[in-house]
Amino acid sequence: KKWLIGCLVVFAAIDVGATPSEEAAGKELEGALHLKPNIENGRQVYQICAACHMPEGWGTEDGYYPHIAGQHASVTIKQLADIRARNRNAPTMFPFAKLDILKLQDIADVAAYIEGLPMAPVNDVGPGNDLKLGHRLYIKYCAECHGNHGEGDSAKHMPMVQGQHYRYLLRQYLLIKHGTRRNADKEMVKQIHEFTARETTAVLDYVSRLRPPP
Repeated sequence: KKWLIGCLVVFAAIDVGATPSEEAAGKELEGALHLKPNIENGRQVYQICAACHMPEGWGTEDGYYPHIAGQHASVTIKQLADIRARNRNAPTMFPFAKLDILKLQDIADVAAYIEGLPMAPVNDVGPGNDLKLGHRLYIKYCAECHGNHGEGDSAKHMPMVQGQHYRYLLRQYLLIKHGTRRNADKEMVKQIHEFTARETTAVLDYVSRLRPPP
């Protein structure tokens, strides 16, 4: 009976018509989400991550490494599962996320540890020239998934975008728009396809200035 329930849970996480890489990522996601995290082991595992994402999880302002401190554990698990399954291109990350480096329990542990890290007090922001337009676009197109304040949605594995570096947001946006980031939300891809350069800068600038409530 337990085996049957487990199979149904995994099947429910996989879209009909999913590719093999999406199926593999879905199975790992559900498997890790049902593990009890060990924060102390997560702290040890994070030493692998700290060289790029920085000991505090604040990433780098040049946009190459994202701010990950405070990110929902479910989001971190999903991204690692997608990278391991080659469902997201991440050449820098892949060698450190492979099965012989990280076990499923390690992923659950490090994701929980990252979620508990305090967010950076400041982050890289955009030019600040068109924030009213950025706000309108964000509320219309982004808030339903990412939340009115960029808080994300753990249950739906939607990333928190509060405090994220502007140049990282821009880089990922362009990868999504051009179809290079394969695990991008399909609805988001459609929504941003017609955005102009001005709209792109405006909305990402606005996002980069979102901060958690005091």
